[in-house]
Amino acid sequence: MRRRLGVLVLFAAVLAACSASPQPPTAEVTSRIEYGSAPEQFGDLGVPGGIPGGQSRPVVVLIHGGFWQAGYGLGFMERLAEDLVERGYVTWNVEYRKVGEPGGGYPGTLEDVDAAIEHLAALAADGHPIDLELVVVVGHSAGGHLSLWAGTRDDAEVEPVLVVGQAPVPVPDLVAAARSGMGGSAVRDFMGGTPDDVPAAYAAASPAERLPGTVPQLVVQRGADPVIPEPYVAGYFERAREAGAAIEYVVDDEADHGTPIDPGSDLWDAVVERLPAPG
Repeated sequence: MRRRLGVLVLFAAVLAACSASPQPPTAEVTSRIEYGSAPEQFGDLGVPGGIPGGQSRPVVVLIHGGFWQAGYGLGFMERLAEDLVERGYVTWNVEYRKVGEPGGGYPGTLEDVDAAIEHLAALAADGHPIDLELVVVVGHSAGGHLSLWAGTRDDAEVEPVLVVGQAPVPVPDLVAAARSGMGGSAVRDFMGGTPDDVPAAYAAASPAERLPGTVPQLVVQRGADPVIPEPYVAGYFERAREAGAAIEYVVDDEADHGTPIDPGSDLWDAVVERLPAPG
């Protein structure tokens, strides 16, 4: 469904049941944990305090943006992680190999996202209070592309119940983004060539080419975002809806590109409202 903030059109039934209410913990623990051997293959696991023994909580995987390029890191998502832990969620704020780093770009970046999500099973087996049936993936900007892609993975053992693209860059249609020159050469640098050079890679990496998928999607966006123009994202929404995907689209005309990662923003509230209840 598409709506603008303040105007309710319709909520997808699969998401409507997932309303969240804050349940502040008594304390929290954040641990840096490796999910691979490369220097960038790690994440920060945030765990609320006060969880009774034997109980688990929904986990939110956070994926930062930055046009998939070196120089950006998981610090961009720390405020969201802190907010979620305060609400009673476990968080897994992940780093990954980026363009300019050994192994970064396609396919390494996607392999890292897959590995980080799948590593939740090992974390749960180690005794962390993670509910593997209630996994949500949230990504901002380029991380939004990675989040939406994560909902289309083949043979995933840890499958999210919801993937969220916050101002997803360069929109989930990488072919259109590359042909338009969005982000300069960022898409071509990430993919290792143009759509004509490596068509199979674009088909594998672009969520628009992998529709409808089985995981519900939420896309939140600024109405007039100079980084990610709304028509690109709206075009993906229409394409996804026509393909039969479970998708909702929320637009805030007053926001900017960074608004979705502000825990005090309406666009963040729109995400939290759709999360599974923390307990």
